[in-house]
Amino acid sequence: MELERTLILLKPDAVSRGLVGEVISRLERAGIKLIAAKMAWLDADFTRRHYFDLEQRHGSAVYEATATFMRQGPVIAIVAEGVEVVANVRRLVGSTYPDQAAPGTIRGDFAHQSKDYSVAHGTAVANLVHASGSAEEAKYEVELWFTADELFDYQTAAARFTF
Repeated sequence: MELERTLILLKPDAVSRGLVGEVISRLERAGIKLIAAKMAWLDADFTRRHYFDLEQRHGSAVYEATATFMRQGPVIAIVAEGVEVVANVRRLVGSTYPDQAAPGTIRGDFAHQSKDYSVAHGTAVANLVHASGSAEEAKYEVELWFTADELFDYQTAAARFTF
């Protein structure tokens, strides 16, 4: 099995709530290898490129709410690498809607907002983290956020037990 890469964004709500260390710690404790990280403010153009299909899939109101939410504060972008890392990160993050996320997941432990609440109030779901949904999406997102020079290749102590 080949190693995969995935993009993880700690959204403005995670950054402003001081949950960056907790989220990264959970990823690392699960054996997820982090190979790149940076903090950034999103502008309208970059937000559109990251969420290029959101409007088509869910409508303009969802896109606008998400774009506004993502531009209200800085985000931390991370690239992770590992065996089945896309699925593993999504499992650790939990359901998209925090009120449906299992206890023990990042969203289940630190967020609570429901889809119904966000729709009723015209806001994005404050769910702390974005994680690529598929290997294809991850490839696009990693290349959008990071250059090849920003990705680091190194050996982790856990690698001899997992790869």
